[in-house]
Amino acid sequence: MAALQLDGLLIASPGNPTGTMLGKPALQALADHAKKSGIGFISDEIYHGIEYEKKAVTALEVTNSVYVINSFSKYFSMTGWRVGWLVVPEDHVRSVERLAQNMFICPPHISQIAALEALGCGEEMEKNLAVYAENRRLMLAGLPQVGINKIAPPDGAFYIYADISEFGVDSRIFAAQVLAYAGVAITPGLDFDPLRGGHTIRLSYAQSTDEIVEGLCRLKAFMQARYL
Repeated sequence: MAALQLDGLLIASPGNPTGTMLGKPALQALADHAKKSGIGFISDEIYHGIEYEKKAVTALEVTNSVYVINSFSKYFSMTGWRVGWLVVPEDHVRSVERLAQNMFICPPHISQIAALEALGCGEEMEKNLAVYAENRRLMLAGLPQVGINKIAPPDGAFYIYADISEFGVDSRIFAAQVLAYAGVAITPGLDFDPLRGGHTIRLSYAQSTDEIVEGLCRLKAFMQARYL
């Protein structure tokens, strides 16, 4: 079988749906491999700033030959404003400029003004992060109590990826049941992994703490009635 020919390598850290992060050695190894293979290296760092026990590492710490993608959507809570930025290798700047001007010209003016204001709202952003951290703590403690024990603890972002294979039900069916009978929305793993996602679900905790507590209570009642 012929080797797969790649033009680029795209990574995301923290990642969606798992919230896991790559450390500096792993990033260095990937950057070295991309350089050796003559392919582009792209680092999606859109969840940077939302991390817990340790800070996320930017790919720029290990190489300048990287495209870094970031946005105001996550840490700055500006989802929907559609404003972000790229860090591009110097010799590719003009190529990216030409591509961008034929796709979108620039972000809307009002989004740019809002983003400038958001840069001065660090205290508010850290309060949001404290809410995520508490919600994460509640989820990691509460999910095993409802029978969901196979969890990948997230390093960053605001998701928990869990294995539900022991319940013998497809993740889409499971998610539909939870929505219909408990009124709790979760995402089937098949949305992320068409091969193994039938056994996994993603749970977001980017809500108020009261909503997370209520959601866990509803999920517990559902699981006790149907699977435990």
